[in-house]
Amino acid sequence: MLGQSAFTRASSSTSNDRIFVYEVEGLRQSEQTENNSYAIRNSSTILIQVPYSRMNQEMRRITRLGGKITDIRPLNENS
Repeated sequence: MLGQSAFTRASSSTSNDRIFVYEVEGLRQSEQTENNSYAIRNSSTILIQVPYSRMNQEMRRITRLGGKITDIRPLNENS
């Protein structure tokens, strides 16, 4: 068990450094999005950078705002 906890700590420190890019379509302007520093349009997709530790929270937020995630990829994707 000691080895498992050490492995978990090592992997969590590297996972905090990972950033993912969400491609989102269909976000609509609402009271919640009025506070953003950018306007949201229905006709296009936007890219949102999300740290690994916040991926689930951001998915829920996008869904709540009426958006649809069309792609998720790592920020430093080599291909």
